[in-house]
Amino acid sequence: MTNVNPQLTSMALDAFGQDPWWLILVKTLLIFVILVLLTLFNIWWERRVVARMQHRIGPNVNGPFGLLQSLADGVKLALKEDLIPKAADKVVFLIAPVISVVAAFVTFSVIPFGPVVDVPFTDRETPLQLTDMPVAVLFVLAIASVGIYGIVLGGWASGSTYSLLGGLRSSAQMISYEVAMGLALVAVFLYAGSMSTSEIVAAQDDLWFGLILAPSFVIYMIAMVGETNRAPFDLPEAEGELVGGFHTEYSSLKFALFFLAEYINMATVSALATTLFLGGWHAPFWIDELYSGFNEGYWPVLWFFGKVLFFVFLFIWLRGSLPRLRYDQFMALGWKYLIPISLGWIIAVGTIRAISLEGGVDRQYLLIGIGVVAVAFLALFFFGEPVEEDVAELEDRPAGFPVPPMPAGGAVRGSAAPLTFDDNRVEADR
Repeated sequence: MTNVNPQLTSMALDAFGQDPWWLILVKTLLIFVILVLLTLFNIWWERRVVARMQHRIGPNVNGPFGLLQSLADGVKLALKEDLIPKAADKVVFLIAPVISVVAAFVTFSVIPFGPVVDVPFTDRETPLQLTDMPVAVLFVLAIASVGIYGIVLGGWASGSTYSLLGGLRSSAQMISYEVAMGLALVAVFLYAGSMSTSEIVAAQDDLWFGLILAPSFVIYMIAMVGETNRAPFDLPEAEGELVGGFHTEYSSLKFALFFLAEYINMATVSALATTLFLGGWHAPFWIDELYSGFNEGYWPVLWFFGKVLFFVFLFIWLRGSLPRLRYDQFMALGWKYLIPISLGWIIAVGTIRAISLEGGVDRQYLLIGIGVVAVAFLALFFFGEPVEEDVAELEDRPAGFPVPPMPAGGAVRGSAAPLTFDDNRVEADR
């Protein structure tokens, strides 16, 4: 098993906290600008890709290739009338979107964009990362959990039943899939020997964890889609029963903040997947063997954003391909399948770690073999034939929820009395 030298870990973490205040401010502003520009690009890219999948053109008028369409839509959204419902709790209603967007921005503070580089026009060196800590990945998960408060409070403070139900559904969904996501990362911690993002990237010099820990990678990719409320898991925004979900009553800039937080969260989970499973800012290991300079200077920034955009494309591809799941199916997927499989995989990785420490067995072959078996079990779970329920048992079940009798001769659903209407009343309404 790979063990990170504690001395090297302390030396890597000592590289942080040495920057002057102006350099920290520059890094913070750069992260803010990059995330805003990345959001504008991702919106345009999503509309173009989905349009091509549906044999349409997509935005192509404003700016070259329609690149300024997202900016135009953002300006239009900001200039719309700002409405606050009369029944809303005004203070909480205003704070909720701010909580979501601030949490989305803060998570990028521990994501490494590249190695240590020279600062232009100075004699200083600095890592292309705002900060790092021994528990950086847990910090990301904690801040992502804080973002859920913005959604719950926004739905509760709106004074609307639809918004409240959307907020509760969204919180239940995000908490459920955060459990599976956290369990998928435990195997990475065991194999890397660290929770620091920079150390996890350094531990993938030879081989990416996405190949060695394939089941964790697959579970994380499923969980990150559910965590970000994206299709086919965008159940809190199901128009059929909840109108617009937790942000039904929001408009103008407040709605724009929720929209911005969603797209930044999509970039955050993509950056975290890149950092933990695809070697972070490292060039692909088969390219690095041809020319070592690909991991020096500002080349790593291009590799990092290339991998992030690959995951963003997966989000877009899923949205244009798959229909929305039913809510009970979605929750069953998380609690009945992903979490138990994650727990079994953690036990397997821990066993391999104990065996490899004693020697005599190649850990990589063990991990790859167990990974293949785990992926096969995943395929059996997801693509196996469903168990058919007994028709007689279904007929004995109560039909739907009890509801009060309908007016004009209507009957409760499931009763023997037929549902009738008053034809004269219908004609009068016409």
